[in-house]
Amino acid sequence: MNKSCYGLLFAGLLVVTGNVFAADEKAEEKKEKSPWTASAELNYIKTTGNTNTQTTGAKLDGVYEVDKWRHTGHAEAFGQTSREKETNEDVTSAERYEVQGKSDYKFTERDYAFGLLKFKRDRFSGFDYEYTASLGYGRKILKQENMELDVELGPGMRWYKVDGEEAETEGLLVVAANYWWKISDTSKFIQQLNFDFGETYSDSKSVTGIQANINKTLALKFTYTLRHKSEVPPDTVKTDTETAMTLVYNF
Repeated sequence: MNKSCYGLLFAGLLVVTGNVFAADEKAEEKKEKSPWTASAELNYIKTTGNTNTQTTGAKLDGVYEVDKWRHTGHAEAFGQTSREKETNEDVTSAERYEVQGKSDYKFTERDYAFGLLKFKRDRFSGFDYEYTASLGYGRKILKQENMELDVELGPGMRWYKVDGEEAETEGLLVVAANYWWKISDTSKFIQQLNFDFGETYSDSKSVTGIQANINKTLALKFTYTLRHKSEVPPDTVKTDTETAMTLVYNF
């Protein structure tokens, strides 16, 4: 084979290799620009308050972000059933569900409007159900490379039913804050605060956690959650806590 043939073969290999790398880069770029992000969590949970249990739970989060819109969804559930020795019957000792959907519209890099819908049902809280809907204004008051802080404020409505009583409706003032701090390339601290100030009772939730990445898709997270109501039905307590160790899968 003469030198010109070798040259043509070498040039052809360069072209093919270049096309392969270009295709890989475009695929990676396209993947990075996907508007969807999601994560699933499997929890080991220890609770105190209206239920004192050690159990497992699950959470699912999804985010769709494009242009000035960001839509987020969240669902979580946990429960525990044990068998009594005396009656040999299964007894549920913990059961809670929570689902919420939220949409943000960005006016500027820091300012946005939001709409939020939430549904909660905790079988042992004394409430049959709780629905809330709210609208408001949010601002990113801290924006750095390794940390961010968002605060939100707005009016809302709550629909709820106490066990054995009639359904009720009341107005709300909703306040929230969401902070994260990237401690290192593989670890992050989070703090979330939510307050629903109502005419009959106020509801608050605090989640404090730290997350350590195992690889690009798996992470281990430890969280401490505190839930508090200012007024509760008889035979229930105002404060519940959860200490959870979580395996997070990002996809």
